[in-house]
Amino acid sequence: MKKYSLIILFMVFGLLSQSLAQPDGGTTTKVGTTSAQFLKIGAGARAVGMGGAYSAMSNDIYSVYWNPAGLSTSRNSTEVTFNHANWIADMSYDFAAASFKLGNMGTLAASFTSFGTPEEKVRTFANPEGDGRMWDAGAIAVGLTYSKMLTDRFSIGVTAKYIRESIWNSSSSGFAVDVGTLYRTPFNDLTISAAIFNFGSDLTLDGRDIQFNSDPNNNIDTGPNNIPANYDTDAYPIPMMFRFGLAMDAVKTRYLRLSVATDAVQPNDNSPYLNIGTEFAYDEMFMIRAGFRQLFMNNVEGGLTLGAGLKYRISDNLGIAINYAFANYGRLLDVHFFDVSLEL
Repeated sequence: MKKYSLIILFMVFGLLSQSLAQPDGGTTTKVGTTSAQFLKIGAGARAVGMGGAYSAMSNDIYSVYWNPAGLSTSRNSTEVTFNHANWIADMSYDFAAASFKLGNMGTLAASFTSFGTPEEKVRTFANPEGDGRMWDAGAIAVGLTYSKMLTDRFSIGVTAKYIRESIWNSSSSGFAVDVGTLYRTPFNDLTISAAIFNFGSDLTLDGRDIQFNSDPNNNIDTGPNNIPANYDTDAYPIPMMFRFGLAMDAVKTRYLRLSVATDAVQPNDNSPYLNIGTEFAYDEMFMIRAGFRQLFMNNVEGGLTLGAGLKYRISDNLGIAINYAFANYGRLLDVHFFDVSLEL
């Protein structure tokens, strides 16, 4: 078990060193310098309702987003889920995933994330009310996750994903990986997690919208004219982050359970912060959740989250879970998350 503890300590050291490396104790940030911002939107109403303090709580299909190591700790042989949120400014966020246990070989899952804006008119100086064309923007991420229990208390997981962003006729794409660990200690089953997310390639915008014809000497009577050219676009990193989490059942009886959890997060484009959350369950059927996200982050909007859930066994081989979460975003108004899962 010592070698697994060393792995966790190594990842925690990476989290702390990344935080300490920020100038001015982390007060100087790089907000607005990363691409693929949709990767930061939390998946799953249960996790969102707990304020995003979920990397150590992960024991269901939503582990593919919060900590891939938790996927193998699920008691279900197969899970399928769908999550929807009406995001800020009429944008939409959807997440779907399915997982399958492979016996002693581990657990495999596939996930799909979609983020989009509503269509808008193309407005120009000549046609401020629209020129008859429409534009929109969107993003997707397709992931494949593998997780395995190495012992009865320690698990690891990795997710490989393809990322693509587009706006009108231009797009950018790249690849990234998430790597996570999960260790359930002998002390009252306190669970410790450490993970790194979105470690991958930079994204560069390319497409028809950045193409134009150039006249190198600006004289149509001499030299070559109408030379195909492109605007030079910069490459931007994706939002990589480290997470270190703790979770424990503070109260656990035959019918009642009260779980508490916290996540310490260090993103590469903002100051470090904490997520805290709690979940109260009655007979593992009715759940109430509350949390607060992004504590200690500079200039954060909102933070309070609330949620509720229902689990019901339709038969011995089939169960259904329905969850709702509310997240306050201050001046950006509120966001509501809904998800439904089938558990086999």
